[in-house]
Parts: sequence; structure tokens; C-alpha cells
Amino acid sequence: MTDIRIRNKLSEQDPLFIDGHALENEILRALSPRERELIQPNLTFVDLPTHTVLHEPGEAIKFGYFLNSGLASVLTVMSEGKSVEVGLTGKEGFVGLPLVVGFSTSPTRTVIQIAATGFRINTKNLEQAMHVSTSLMGFLQRYVQVLGMQSTQVAACNRLHEVDERLARWLLMCEDRIGSKFVPLTQEFLAHMLGTRRASVTVAAGILQKAGLITYQRGHVNIVDRIRLEAAACECYRMMQQQNRKWSSETN
Repeated sequence: MTDIRIRNKLSEQDPLFIDGHALENEILRALSPRERELIQPNLTFVDLPTHTVLHEPGEAIKFGYFLNSGLASVLTVMSEGKSVEVGLTGKEGFVGLPLVVGFSTSPTRTVIQIAATGFRINTKNLEQAMHVSTSLMGFLQRYVQVLGMQSTQVAACNRLHEVDERLARWLLMCEDRIGSKFVPLTQEFLAHMLGTRRASVTVAAGILQKAGLITYQRGHVNIVDRIRLEAAACECYRMMQQQNRKWSSETN
């Protein structure tokens, strides 16, 4: 994963549930039972179809989301409407991070990229939850740093590295978050995520497919050889992994 790992604290736990829904979000799972019970009444389970916009640039953030499955993309949007991905969030994290530090708006758009589920909390209840749970506050503050580091690295990656290397990096980040080698995405959406033309995505996917690392058909990518895909990715993926392992060792 590309987050501060708290999973080692979770692996031996029995399955957890909130209102009959299996709890997969790693931040909520890491809370003590008492802290989770205090927050649980303010959480609402929601289905989040592909392309659902969770918040827009400059608009008030009404809800935060602890994703339980699927994938959300953080996008920087230009005035003419063009956008490029600067971050990914899955069940390891939280959507609505400006709320953690007292801001009510975001400079970015967050949109569901792979159909998801999550636990939604309104802004007032999130503020109260952070007051009653020091662990929740700590996990969210750390995730602010994780996503900030990820955004910085991805921005550099989009400027400096070849499209096939960036695509390999991006697919690895997706698999880390959704836990599946099957990534249901269209060519057009991939182009938006990588900030490039559809033709460039076609060429990049063809390079990886010819090398036997993925199979690519309209609407989905299947990761065939993860080890070699990691070798084909640019250094950004490894750098993010290394930094998160370092942070993880500092907090364990």
C-alpha cells in the first residue's frame, strides 16, 4: 500500500461490522472498540457509483468519506475544464482532508473512479469525532501527510516520466488500494488520469501488454505480472513505498 501502514495492527482481528456492513476502511478499523462505538452513530453507509463527485473545487465540503471499497481520484482542474490526477484514495484513507485541519473547501475535485462504498460523516459530526477520539485525529493527520507526499510525487512523475512508466506506476497504486489485479477503466478515463492523450495511453498500454505485464481490452486492464510491472514502473512508485515504510516505522 502507499499509506502509513496500520494494517499490521488489524490482521489478527475478527471481522468488524457497522450496521451490518463489513468494515474495511483501515482508519476506522484501527480505532479502539470504544472510540469506534462513539463515532458509529454518525456514520452512514453509502454506495458510490463510478463518476460520483464527492466534492468540487471551491465548494463547501458537506461530508467526509471513509471509503470501504473502490477508488477515488483527486483531480486538479484547470479553468478550461481540463484535469489531471494528483492522488488516489481507497480503503486505506479518507476523502475530505481539508476538514481535518479546519478548512471547509478544497482546491481539488474528488471523483469516484472505480465504483465504491463508504461510510459518510457530515462536517459537524467529524469535528466532534476528532475531539472525542485522539486516535482518529492522529490517523487523519498522518493521512494528510501521506496524500500530500503522494500528490507531490505524482506531479513530478507526470512532468518527468514516460507514459508507459507512469501507467505502470498508476496500475500498481490502483491494485494496492482495490486489492484486485482487474482494473475496470476506459481508455478515455486513463487519459484523464495520466494527463495525456488517448493515443498515448493506447501506445503505453500496448508496450506493457506486448511485454506480458498486462492484458488490455476496452473497459478494463488485467495485471498479469506484478513483479515485472514494478520493474517497468518509474522510480516514483518505489520512492512513495519507501517513504511510507519509513513513516510507518516511526509510528509503530
